[in-house]
Amino acid sequence: MNDLKKIGLDAVPAVGLGTWGIGGKTMPDHSKDKQWVEAIKYAINNGMWLIDTAEFYAQGHAEELVGEAIKGFKRDEVFIISKVWYTHLEREQVLQAAERSLRRLSISYIDLYLIHWPNERVPLRETLSAMQELIDKGKIRYAGVSNFDLQLLLKAREEMPRSEIVSDEVKYSLWHREPEKDLLRYCEKEKIALIAYTPIEKGSIANENFLAEIGKKYGKTAVQVALNWLIYKEPVIAIPKAEKFEHIREDAGAMGWRLSPEDYKAISDKYKL
Repeated sequence: MNDLKKIGLDAVPAVGLGTWGIGGKTMPDHSKDKQWVEAIKYAINNGMWLIDTAEFYAQGHAEELVGEAIKGFKRDEVFIISKVWYTHLEREQVLQAAERSLRRLSISYIDLYLIHWPNERVPLRETLSAMQELIDKGKIRYAGVSNFDLQLLLKAREEMPRSEIVSDEVKYSLWHREPEKDLLRYCEKEKIALIAYTPIEKGSIANENFLAEIGKKYGKTAVQVALNWLIYKEPVIAIPKAEKFEHIREDAGAMGWRLSPEDYKAISDKYKL
């Protein structure tokens, strides 16, 4: 059993914290800033020290909250993922977006920087050349993509020969198993991290009685079973979003144990593609 996964040369937790909705969604919301900062700190202290954010989230306010939350930690005690929005994929835009994210996060480098969504109007080569420039300057450590299907991921790897594309962040859950058609197998073979967002379907999976029944064997909840099912697969890292301490504890409790092969198969068969 190993609850550390690989992103590039780094070992990171199998369950991290997503921040979409923290600090607002498409607009900043300052009403619960203190609560959100404490939630991020709590996640880090409970083993979820991989934090996923983006410049798009609350127009950068999510990054500001992450930056505030991590001030009390040593830089190598957290692994920060951020993303450049699809309207900022020209070379200069990428470089400027990264600088803005660094300022909001109050850090000197981003561990993993992702293209948030593909944009066919901007050549991938141009975007990835800028990402390589950021790596060369020490502004980011790794480059990755998000919402790329297998064909686009293959193209991205071709367009960035000097550095590896180390991850692809996609929607993946028991209810949404599209990545299993081809992307997951490829990521497993090539040792590329597959980062699963919306892994518990905004909490709705908590209502699955089948998962709750299996969870009783392990003293775990339906949510914890659903997350454990995801991270059972070697390349998969789950990033549920949570604000309340009890939900963060629950998400963190998906680590430190493993479903039996029989239960893993039963769950897989129950929620077929």
